[in-house]
Amino acid sequence: MTKTKIDPLKRVEAEMKKCVKCGACRANCPAFSAFEREPATARGKVALAQHVMKGDITLDDGTYSAMSKCLLCGSCVDKCPNQVPTDEIVIATREALAQRRGLTTFHKAVGQVIKTRKLMNLGALAASVLGPLFFRKVPATSGLRLRFPMPFLGGSRHIPQIAKKPFMARHPEVIEGEPGKPRIVFFVGCMTNFVYTEIGEATLALFKELGCTVIIPGEQQCCGLPGMSGGDLDTVRELAERNLEALEGHRADYVMTACATCGGALHKLYPLVIGKRNPELKQRLQALADKTVDAAVLLQKLGLDPEQTGAGEALRVTYHDPCHHRTAGIAKEPRALLKGTPGIDLVEMEGADRCCGLGGTFNVYHYESSLKINAGKSAAIRATGADAVVTGCPGCIMQLSDGLKQAGDKTRVSHTVELLARKIRR
Repeated sequence: MTKTKIDPLKRVEAEMKKCVKCGACRANCPAFSAFEREPATARGKVALAQHVMKGDITLDDGTYSAMSKCLLCGSCVDKCPNQVPTDEIVIATREALAQRRGLTTFHKAVGQVIKTRKLMNLGALAASVLGPLFFRKVPATSGLRLRFPMPFLGGSRHIPQIAKKPFMARHPEVIEGEPGKPRIVFFVGCMTNFVYTEIGEATLALFKELGCTVIIPGEQQCCGLPGMSGGDLDTVRELAERNLEALEGHRADYVMTACATCGGALHKLYPLVIGKRNPELKQRLQALADKTVDAAVLLQKLGLDPEQTGAGEALRVTYHDPCHHRTAGIAKEPRALLKGTPGIDLVEMEGADRCCGLGGTFNVYHYESSLKINAGKSAAIRATGADAVVTGCPGCIMQLSDGLKQAGDKTRVSHTVELLARKIRR
């Protein structure tokens, strides 16, 4: 890994000049809807980035706070007439601020944890054992069993319980399928591994049903997105290179993820933060990106027949598009699978592709604003009269669940693969 310090803002200088400050981003920015202040808009962040690059502003707490008020959802990019990649500009600016002023204590801790798998395993074990002693319980029927009464996390926040045994610890590295069937490397992701292990089990069951060989590399790491939120791109690059070695070390037809965020990291972020900086890795990273596919997309491509695998209780469901799916053009495939599943009545919500308000550490530093954004999503879900809301991102599942429970709503939140695997997992 190269240690040469390159001004991240120089890499996006030309892109910043494309912004004509027209303000089209205001109407599409969930952060602006929550804060209603110009620095929260895309053009406000571009202007701030330009001043940081020039060095004519003070890098005080206000500068950091303004740049943190972005979910990196890409909504502004979608609607920008000049296609200004504000998300890339924000990433570069956060890295520049971290280089010039240093990481916050919180993000230093985040970086240390996510790049140390043993520490993550130990922390998860401690949380699964000690959590019930320190966290306030909520009714088991809520689907969420704990509340955080901790600094940064908000006394009313609902979170799921940490699994007592991680998903990866439950399975061998290679699960052989039928001869001639696809070989799939499963990039599990931290949320599935430590929290929503049922997503991993459902994903595994579906691909085993198709006869695929599933490989779960034991050396895979966190995708690194939590580090990106605080400008710790060095940690992201380290994890990207370690994941690259772990994933490409196996003969496989596909690299598959059941997490939209992890998929976004492998498909877009890694080539962005390493490929432009380290040409030697660019080709390998692009090969990994080209091979990476979302679970729902791959299931449809391989011919999963929901008629054979998805029978179960009748449910009226609505679908939430994770931002990393929207920006990757993944929308039809999960809906097609759900519509073809016996007993599933899919009804569209208003603004299905609007951000739920998670945004990584945005949800930690700006929890009340995150909830404000989430409230609109919760209202749209309730308006459908659905029994459950379905999505393809574990992070969105946690955020949607929190918002619905804050509103006193009992609508279930599930991953797409969970509904698809209902029959074969019974």
